[in-house]
Amino acid sequence: MKCHKCPKVATMHITEIVSKNNVQECHFCEECAQKYLQEEVLEKETIEVDLGPSIAKMVENLAGATSAVCETCSMQFADFRNSGRLGCPNDYTVFRDELLPYLENIHGETKHCGKFPTRYGTNKNIQKEIDLLRKQLQSVIQKEKYEEAAGIRDKIRLLENQ
Repeated sequence: MKCHKCPKVATMHITEIVSKNNVQECHFCEECAQKYLQEEVLEKETIEVDLGPSIAKMVENLAGATSAVCETCSMQFADFRNSGRLGCPNDYTVFRDELLPYLENIHGETKHCGKFPTRYGTNKNIQKEIDLLRKQLQSVIQKEKYEEAAGIRDKIRLLENQ
């Protein structure tokens, strides 16, 4: 989407409620948004709260978010915000600081812990250890280390009986 005042890409979208039945949507680039918001604050002298610092911070965050560009796919963070899709795996590291709040909001976490199959039941850690021991057992048997294999087999039986 393009800015209403210039040919640049719009990165800020403002919806103003003018009256009960009149809603006005504005799409601006960073520079035009800053000018527009500063004009709005100056025009509305009846506002008791000073919005200047919060608006400046918001515009500053927008400027910082769009300044990073991925070297691999040439994507900017504004492109991600418009499409909701990243261009390549490298974008996760390039836009890390901007993406973390989004991921935390969507998933509740910023770290992926994976899933366990339902057949594991409640003792996931024990089942995981048994699977690792079975893999070790196979490799030890292939190397024909039967005494070591017997020890691993015993550990598996102990864990299965718990």
